[in-house]
Amino acid sequence: MCDSMEEVTQAVLAKNDSLAAGLREELARRGVNVVNLLSSPGSGKTELLGRVLARAVERGLPVAALTADLATENDAHRLARSGAPVKQLLTDGLCHLEARQLRGHVESWLPEGTSLLFVENVGNLVCPASYDLGESLRIVLMAVTEGEDKPLKYPTAFGSAHLVVLTKVDLAGPAGFDQAAFAANVQRVNPGVELLFSCARTDDGVDTLLERVLAVRDGAPVHRPPLAPRPHTHSHSHEGTEAGLVS
Repeated sequence: MCDSMEEVTQAVLAKNDSLAAGLREELARRGVNVVNLLSSPGSGKTELLGRVLARAVERGLPVAALTADLATENDAHRLARSGAPVKQLLTDGLCHLEARQLRGHVESWLPEGTSLLFVENVGNLVCPASYDLGESLRIVLMAVTEGEDKPLKYPTAFGSAHLVVLTKVDLAGPAGFDQAAFAANVQRVNPGVELLFSCARTDDGVDTLLERVLAVRDGAPVHRPPLAPRPHTHSHSHEGTEAGLVS
């Protein structure tokens, strides 16, 4: 039974991989760069994303956002305050997004001319880490209240990130957070990855994060994470890998 379940899992991931590869090619033709945001629930990624979107709108950048949750449209309402086009994606119980879901919304909703599409994945550092969405940039976020050992507990998520963002840094002192230990743990699972520090409440890190995303959109080299976002061994095109993207 275990072997059978493993085969089913591999087949599901292989199908997603194929769809993501096709979606990546389609998005490239349209000039759309997808930023996949992964974190635990409560990391503050919605608030930080809202600040980044607002800053992008102020600068007249063609940006949009999809936000995924099991239920409610609360996050979409929050993000819409930025003035950017926002769409809620309800997963009906699914704990992660898949390439097929993203493709459907890209085809039916994405505003013409959009060059940056932020995708706020379901709050979960396990399943989403294994699913390629055809993204150009994968960002993993973590709040100081979650503990320094989080990268070691979730190595696939942190090890597949192009960029890691530490949030709620204003609470580091009260939380007794050891920033040096956290940085060392991030480097253990993803050597060379850049670590950004942010506080949405004070806008710290907002401009830096937006600049990093824009640099990738404009062709800057992307960090190559050591871990593939999926554990399966299905053979496929490695175009994205050669470009330093998740594939």
